[in-house]
Amino acid sequence: MTGDRLIVGITGASGITYGIRILEVLRAAGIETHLVVSPSGQVTREYETDLRKDELEGLADRVYKPADIGAAISSGSFLTRGMIVAPCSMRTLAEIATGVTSGLVSRSADVILKERRRLVLLTREAPLNLVHLRNMTTVTEAGAIVFPPVPAMYTRPTTLEEVIDQTVGRALDLFDVHLDTFPRWGYDHAAVAA
Repeated sequence: MTGDRLIVGITGASGITYGIRILEVLRAAGIETHLVVSPSGQVTREYETDLRKDELEGLADRVYKPADIGAAISSGSFLTRGMIVAPCSMRTLAEIATGVTSGLVSRSADVILKERRRLVLLTREAPLNLVHLRNMTTVTEAGAIVFPPVPAMYTRPTTLEEVIDQTVGRALDLFDVHLDTFPRWGYDHAAVAA
């Protein structure tokens, strides 16, 4: 099995709903998910959701402990479409940018980069300081895609779920997982004349 696996990392930035929704839609699409949640990601889960730890983990096909650097997803021989970190904290971004990994999320991301696979980081912080921006440049130069979850207003969202689905759908497009969960420009909306 090679092409239908995706690693999902969840870290301690606000926006865990993005990671949860990614797991839900990947399951519906038949994509095998390999989940690792940082300790800070679990803290965020408690603040931002009513999900218990086992309920979050139940959304994935395989779950790894955040300190298990010997896990399958920490090896380049473990074939996947790539990895998405949603949300991606500035600490995790910094670890990926420097290659100094302290846990399985950043170690797996480092492996994805060295294997030249797709790495998408839904970075969450505002405003950004120069260190954040330089780390974003560094990971981009290494092959990652920095994808802040910025909502598109042309879809005229009326619920938070619509905003999340649009971001999740666009991020998963980068892995050639195309969903019909949100309106697409040019298909559902006429271009606005200048």
